[in-house]
Amino acid sequence: MNKHLKITIIGAGSSYTPELIEGLIKRNDELPIGELWLVDIEDGAEKVSIIGELTRRMLAKNNMSHIDVHVTLERKPALEGADFVCSQFRAGCLEGRIRDERISLKYGMIGQETNGLGGFANACRTIPIALEIAREMEVLCPDAWLLNFTNPSGMVTEAILKHTKVNAVGLCNVPVIMQKGIAKILDANEQDFVLQVAGLNHFIWARKVLHEGRDKLQDVVEEMISGNDPLVPQNISPFKWPAELLRNMGMIPCAYLRYYYTSEDIMGQELEEASGAGTRGEVVKAMENRLFDIYRNPELNEKPKELEKRGGQYYSEAACELMSSIFNDKRTIMHVNTRNNGAIDGLPHDCTVEVSSMITKSGPLPLNVAPFPKDTLRLIQVLKEFETLTVEAAVTGDRNAAHRALILNPLVTTGTVLETALNETIEANLDYMPQFR
Repeated sequence: MNKHLKITIIGAGSSYTPELIEGLIKRNDELPIGELWLVDIEDGAEKVSIIGELTRRMLAKNNMSHIDVHVTLERKPALEGADFVCSQFRAGCLEGRIRDERISLKYGMIGQETNGLGGFANACRTIPIALEIAREMEVLCPDAWLLNFTNPSGMVTEAILKHTKVNAVGLCNVPVIMQKGIAKILDANEQDFVLQVAGLNHFIWARKVLHEGRDKLQDVVEEMISGNDPLVPQNISPFKWPAELLRNMGMIPCAYLRYYYTSEDIMGQELEEASGAGTRGEVVKAMENRLFDIYRNPELNEKPKELEKRGGQYYSEAACELMSSIFNDKRTIMHVNTRNNGAIDGLPHDCTVEVSSMITKSGPLPLNVAPFPKDTLRLIQVLKEFETLTVEAAVTGDRNAAHRALILNPLVTTGTVLETALNETIEANLDYMPQFR
């Protein structure tokens, strides 16, 4: 057994990285790290340098200076011999996200980085780079595990699993926030109940909340209806589900499902926010600038509280626990993006789903769920076909596949508006989408 792990973080110049470092520090007894490689591109050189210095200070504070921290713009030496590779890069940086949001809103569509037209554009920028990294891993660290937080996590993970031989698992903090919120409602420790979720990335439902010998899902629903809803990530505007919809669903939808169930309401809210404080991408960019001003402080040696407002709250809980569970064969139940393998009836076995899974040394074992109601299953099937066609378009540059994908998405306006919006999206992103030239 390797007693000195090499962990590589791709996109380490992200403001999220201190969250990940904090999670590794908390698991010092479980993860014997020898090397930590922080990798970014030329445009992120200053930020990754700042993160590197903060990382060293955080490790020193916790008597972990024995870990060799390497900051580099060269991916291959960072990947060589790695045990775990954490992918959290953003193709096109925040400027790409803001452009996606503005183009979507311009054509009367919700502007969001993982949903609708914006999610499509993000996937087409990101997937070719993710596949390039995975193919380098096949040569330089073929036994490593790739932990993908890069959005849109489900589609990126599916592309890697379908087109490479890399051991890959996708992660998201939304199920973690749901789990912590339910624990608060139940006034229980997270270890005292079992949450089962299923669906697609940013498109999941809680199916069971097993606590004290019974399923308390409806108890949680009633608390949410009464106004006690801690299940919404901080990066999403305050929102209240229609009471009867929630009460009669028999499931708890994740916060991102509001884009589909109440799209007209959300569209109005987004237009209002965009004309005021700006799109979410613009708000995040301003927040990032403030965070890096904080990170530059040579006295700072811990993750600042302000990072929780960034939207990545608790994601290190998932990332670091996943590493520990694989390395130590802990068989923890976690909510991850992995091959369906029959877990969700009605979806292809080889497609990627987000589902509660037992995490072993051999990777995730997805837990099958009760059949979804027919209307919900149809919605999942439509979104999965959108994802499948988007992956195809991202890999091949096939504009017909792109068009067919977007026609399926409920958040996308069709007809000549779609043709114009798609062409503008591709033209605006050609530097990151050369496959469409």
